[in-house]
Amino acid sequence: MTLLNNTILLLLMLLTINVNGQQLTGRDIIQKVKDRPDGDTRYSEMKMELINKRNRVRIRKVKSYSIDIGKDKKTIMFFLYPGDVKGTGFLTWDYDKIEKDDDKWLYLPAMKKTRRISGTSAKKDYFMGTDFTYDDMGSRNVDEDLHKLTGEETVNDQKCWVVESIPKDKKDIYSKKIAWIRQDCLVAVKVEYYDKLDKLHRKLLLSGINKISGFWIAQKLHMTNVQTKHQTILTISKPQYDIDLKEERFIVANLSRGGF
Repeated sequence: MTLLNNTILLLLMLLTINVNGQQLTGRDIIQKVKDRPDGDTRYSEMKMELINKRNRVRIRKVKSYSIDIGKDKKTIMFFLYPGDVKGTGFLTWDYDKIEKDDDKWLYLPAMKKTRRISGTSAKKDYFMGTDFTYDDMGSRNVDEDLHKLTGEETVNDQKCWVVESIPKDKKDIYSKKIAWIRQDCLVAVKVEYYDKLDKLHRKLLLSGINKISGFWIAQKLHMTNVQTKHQTILTISKPQYDIDLKEERFIVANLSRGGF
């Protein structure tokens, strides 16, 4: 092949890449993130570090199980440590349909009662003293928000898409969020959450991004409430995928058992 033909071929390839990049929308990217393979079932152990503005640290340990049911997902979590929260259980059924609210239940062993988490106001509450809200603990349908690709940036030597997502429901808990998503593995490295006054409320940094058993995962999530100066560091260990789990285990009755 002549030098001229080689040059023409290279230009055509670059043009194709550019056109494809222009055609990619914010919604396309968020859909790709949602569709990223993560197994049909999952297990992991987590350490939560709750850090107040005086840098006082509280530690909590949790084990989590999750299963996909079609486009829906069910997750159950059990607190193992410390003693004042040991035995607490959290169950969520995430539905992909926009018109169907997720179901969430929290079992508190001290009260020996299970509380249902429901309504928009409950979604604003923080989960077990962390900086993650109950809304964060579930998943969203891609079309609950309007997504706009605002550009590309390099974060920690990784090329990222920057996507702004604005909730369609004006009663939602935030005005918008901005996510920096790695182009190579479709994992976010940073997310900013803005309150109703369009001021930065929380900032999430994700690191320890690795491919385990063929699936990409961020093993460290650092959420900071920039307004209260409270922080939560969530470290994920021993992740397992496609393990033997049955849907019938993900029921309210199992919350009080402290495990399967």
